[in-house]
Amino acid sequence: MLKTLLLGLSRMPVVKAGVVAFPLTRRVVDRFVAGETLDDCLRAVHTLVDRGLLATIDYLGEDTTTAAQADRVTDSYVELLDRLAAEGLTDRVEVSIKLSALGSLLKGGYEVALDNARVICAHAERVGTTVTVDAEDHTTTDATLRTVTTLREQHPWVATVLQSMLYRTAPDCSNQTAPGNRVRLCKGAYSEPSEVAHRAKSAVDRNYQRCTTILLQGEGRPLFATHDDAMIGHALAEAERLQRDPDSFELQMLLGIRADEQARLAGLGHTVRVYVPYGTDWYAYFMRRLAERPANVVFLLRALVERPHRKPVQSGF
Repeated sequence: MLKTLLLGLSRMPVVKAGVVAFPLTRRVVDRFVAGETLDDCLRAVHTLVDRGLLATIDYLGEDTTTAAQADRVTDSYVELLDRLAAEGLTDRVEVSIKLSALGSLLKGGYEVALDNARVICAHAERVGTTVTVDAEDHTTTDATLRTVTTLREQHPWVATVLQSMLYRTAPDCSNQTAPGNRVRLCKGAYSEPSEVAHRAKSAVDRNYQRCTTILLQGEGRPLFATHDDAMIGHALAEAERLQRDPDSFELQMLLGIRADEQARLAGLGHTVRVYVPYGTDWYAYFMRRLAERPANVVFLLRALVERPHRKPVQSGF
């Protein structure tokens, strides 16, 4: 119920205006958004890299309504990639893109987003890094997978993202096990109807574990995006059972969530990549993070009622 409410609020302009304008909201947003500028983002990324972590950067922008706006998002990624190259980060940092931000919802949007994604992928290859195409709600899954297939014709390292909350994901995983295929598996952060998605956490978790095994049995590079100890434990146990090289898969987490665990896993020799969002259009991302765990809402409420002169709350999330 809470998740549905928060995801509904994420689509209401009046609520967005109030949240964005409320100064104390920034105290929570800053925990898992790396800032509004590229410089802010790169400072956060350097900190992660210095701690032995990898990163994938998402330039936040999901409300693209014109072709010119989609072009600006594309240009922002090209600028980002150039900065990663200039700062010597391309061997440890890649980028994540959302096709909606690149114009997929416009008239003729499939081709618009594909063309913009091609520009980003070509530039990523020139500077020596990779690209992940993020998942969005279930209505976009077929078009996203089709786009990834097309991009891989020239850039076989392009990663796709699959969500275990969807019934279709186990077969989709089975279709993504070819050598070299990079697949990020997550639980899913969108409000989906029961006709296409598991609603109970236990069912989502069971499907996540099933999909984990399918991906590890294949010849691709699985990217396990989860903060759930049970899911992480299952991935590591299955990797050991199947004698997967530790360098042949990744664990991924979000910026600002379980930072100590990220460092611990990296210290044990696992490849850990942190998802780093930045940009001015952070609202929808912010609301999805609140919707994922009730503890996030508790953290927000505590931060908002806390007196300004007190030390910021460090628990939650």
